[in-house]
Amino acid sequence: MAIKARAADSILIVVDEQPSFMQAIWEAERVLRRTDFLLRIAALVGVPVLATEQYPRRMGGTNPLLMPFLLEAPFGKMSFSCCGCEAFMARLEETGRRQAILVGIETHICVSQTAADLLNSGFEVVVCPDAVSARTVEMHKLGMERMRDSGALPMHSESVAYEWMGTAEHPAFREALKVVKELAGS
Repeated sequence: MAIKARAADSILIVVDEQPSFMQAIWEAERVLRRTDFLLRIAALVGVPVLATEQYPRRMGGTNPLLMPFLLEAPFGKMSFSCCGCEAFMARLEETGRRQAILVGIETHICVSQTAADLLNSGFEVVVCPDAVSARTVEMHKLGMERMRDSGALPMHSESVAYEWMGTAEHPAFREALKVVKELAGS
């Protein structure tokens, strides 16, 4: 059965997009722009967002560009998988949503471990390859291959946006189209 992104069942998970980590990331600006894009669309179509920060006391907080779109404070974590953070998992379960859309860093560590744990917990997992990355392109590609081979679906962030809306008659379509055009090619 083919998976499609469903706004009513999706939750967007932003993994560890902290400036201290992003400095060493391959195409970090792309990841930031595509995450910004998906956060804006999520706000328009009513998809909730959860974010995490790896060891925030030492590594700092989430990129300030993303903060206006986070309605809840990011969850600090020490585990690499977001699922190792009890508060994160409790909040995720509270949402009742069973389709996780993953963006963030690093593809082969925190993102892939989160994907594996969510898949093992019965979630549908979608990973946006244009909105995740690692320190090298090789690490990114291997992480994406691992997730795909484990059952996570790679999907471009723009595909997710259009699947969330489903039709050009969606009430948010005109506003979403403005976001698409503003961030085209990013």
